[in-house]
Amino acid sequence: MVFLRNKNLSKKMRKNFTLIGLLFCLVLSVNLKAQEQELPEWRKMKYLSEEEMYMPISTRSFVETPPPTGEVRFPGEYEPMQAVMIVYPLGIPVELVKEMAEDCKVITIVESYYQSSAQSEFQSAGVNMDNIEYLNAPTNSYWVRDFGPWYIFDGRKPAIVDNVYNRPRPYDDDIPGHFAEYWDIEMFGMKVVHTGGNMMQDGRGNGVSDDIVITESASQAGVSEEQVYERMKAYLGIDPYHVTIDPQGDYIAHVDCWGKYLAPDKILLARVPESNPRYPYYEEVADYFATTNCCWGYPYKVYRVDIPGGSVISPYTNSLILNKKVLVPMGSNSTYNEGALNIYRQAMPGYEVIGVANNSYWDGWLNTDALHCRTRGVMDFNMLYVDHRNVVFGEQEWQDSIAITSKFIAYSGADLKQDSLLVYYSIDGGEYQTASMTATGNPDEYVGYIKGYQPKSEVKYYVFGADESNRRYQQPVFGELDPHVFTIVEHAETALTLNPTELVFEDENDGVEMLTITNNTANDVVINSISVKDDLSYHVEHDFTLPYTLTIGESVEVEVYSDFAYKGDRDSELYIISSLGEQIVPIIDNYTVGLEENNALNVELYPNPVNNLLTVKGDNIVKVAIFNALGQEVVAVENRNEIDVTSLNNGFYFVRVTDVNGNVYVNKIVKE
Repeated sequence: MVFLRNKNLSKKMRKNFTLIGLLFCLVLSVNLKAQEQELPEWRKMKYLSEEEMYMPISTRSFVETPPPTGEVRFPGEYEPMQAVMIVYPLGIPVELVKEMAEDCKVITIVESYYQSSAQSEFQSAGVNMDNIEYLNAPTNSYWVRDFGPWYIFDGRKPAIVDNVYNRPRPYDDDIPGHFAEYWDIEMFGMKVVHTGGNMMQDGRGNGVSDDIVITESASQAGVSEEQVYERMKAYLGIDPYHVTIDPQGDYIAHVDCWGKYLAPDKILLARVPESNPRYPYYEEVADYFATTNCCWGYPYKVYRVDIPGGSVISPYTNSLILNKKVLVPMGSNSTYNEGALNIYRQAMPGYEVIGVANNSYWDGWLNTDALHCRTRGVMDFNMLYVDHRNVVFGEQEWQDSIAITSKFIAYSGADLKQDSLLVYYSIDGGEYQTASMTATGNPDEYVGYIKGYQPKSEVKYYVFGADESNRRYQQPVFGELDPHVFTIVEHAETALTLNPTELVFEDENDGVEMLTITNNTANDVVINSISVKDDLSYHVEHDFTLPYTLTIGESVEVEVYSDFAYKGDRDSELYIISSLGEQIVPIIDNYTVGLEENNALNVELYPNPVNNLLTVKGDNIVKVAIFNALGQEVVAVENRNEIDVTSLNNGFYFVRVTDVNGNVYVNKIVKE
């Protein structure tokens, strides 16, 4: 056997490899040398050095092309995956291959010479061989995350985006082209120097990378910062593109070494102790995302996973989300390991969170190279996508129903199940209800309505869809375990249409006003009561029996009568209590005549304004009554000329004085 020693190990991968003595036969045949020449170039298997970044890259197979012409979408890692790509010989434990093959295809990139070895190793480990496929091609390393294809949707079609790979590894650089042939899909060449480990995307147009993408694109490809942003949008649909500092401070500068999207509104970020010199940089990035809106319009929910820093292995953000599993690389400290697993469970309810150990001396996990770096998911080309962009959150103004609008895109081309396009919602912690969604007339767009809440209600909801290919999906993916949430603010505005909006009585001969109540909402409304909070001055009449159901678009009339008139301006209110809440119509008395008839007595009221004691001066007075602005009697005395008003609240009042002959005097006072 011939063992090749890597003479160019990086700082990241440098280990004390033991040079195993070469076993030479006395007869070193030409056949052995020929066999050695047929082996793939594994000497660069761990060749991930800083020096390599500055080597010539003229051997690369990159070809620039025009961008896609359709609407581009770069799916997130947490969206449905049909397969995961790996390289053989493995850089991951075979137990991980077994775990991944339980749920989807595992496509192994392997030179044909080694395929039988891969087959034997997988079978011996009990891997589900029905889910193992092979792509025969040579590689220089096992970092398929960095050099593998980036899968996008170009309109409704799957496609691949290739970029300028920043390592001089010609075999690795060829892999995107091999997969374009494997899937028989189009490949676009984006002239940006980039690697997959330095890219995370939310599936809805937001992307994050360390700023090495800017510096390397400029130095190695002559691409300006502005051009990087333009091309990320044109080829990948990424806008906004969040380019951050590298808090880790390592030359590799890959975002998956310190951060990860867990959902469109959730991001996981590493946290080092305050004593660590890199602490301010980690916090700077965390503060940025905590104050930056996600694609749904509110700030990211930032989850922090603690790492000790230094030489203690803790690569927790370098995990792989594969359908309903989260595969998390375990480090060298059990306490930190358990803490990391708990953070994932908290952030991703309903997912199976699995810790994956790799204690291999040769290719175990490192802080800057672990599970995520050595795998890459392949999106389900036929997925059902629920694109609910206008998420309802925070406080919402009162309305009779809340519209939930979403697109449903069946990339398979299958018909949607029209009876399975639903809004699931819960009001104030109650059981989940469903609202069917119907087409709006816009392409792929449907709307459903949440109803039945009250002021101050908390509403939780998620959107669900299914198609005839039997694919099902929901947003958020956590469903009722972590739904969208909003609250309804308390309201006082009129929900019914009231005409006129105020009732005005202008003289004593105009003793009745008509009010029309119209239901212009989207639902039937029950009117429970109609009353004037002034039992002395007004009453209402109507020819329908309460409670009354006012159907959509229906109108009814109410007659409001003035029974008792005051001189001067006076306000009251008509209250309509319905299933939508309380509706109010102001009633304004504006009588200016009849003073002589109503005020036949010669009476003086003083002081006015009054603080404590009101004096009523007149002949043969038998009763004095004081009414508030609503017509409610608040003070009544007989055969007295001085009334204590200390207990009354400040404001306007009406004083009614009656003599022995039944004559009445009315006037207004002010209590201060």
